[in-house]
Amino acid sequence: MDVAITKMSSKGQVVIPASMRTDLPEGEKILIIKEGERIILKPLTDLEPALRDDVLFAEKTEHAFEEYKKGTFIRKKEGEFIDELDSW
Repeated sequence: MDVAITKMSSKGQVVIPASMRTDLPEGEKILIIKEGERIILKPLTDLEPALRDDVLFAEKTEHAFEEYKKGTFIRKKEGEFIDELDSW
């Protein structure tokens, strides 16, 4: 088991030590799960396809809801909306 210590920046950014990310390509999406005091990082490519699709859909839905709350949500006609959902 590899163990390392890192710190979080004022922007909430955390650096994964180079020795622990040798098999992670730049731009890799990482799932973050907080369970009590434990934080788990897992590359999305390691998840089963159905679960990975669910996680990506939830991420896009959450982003859309945040846009709605900020008032920057874009209204679309029903057909355009369905087409966009199909592209997810």
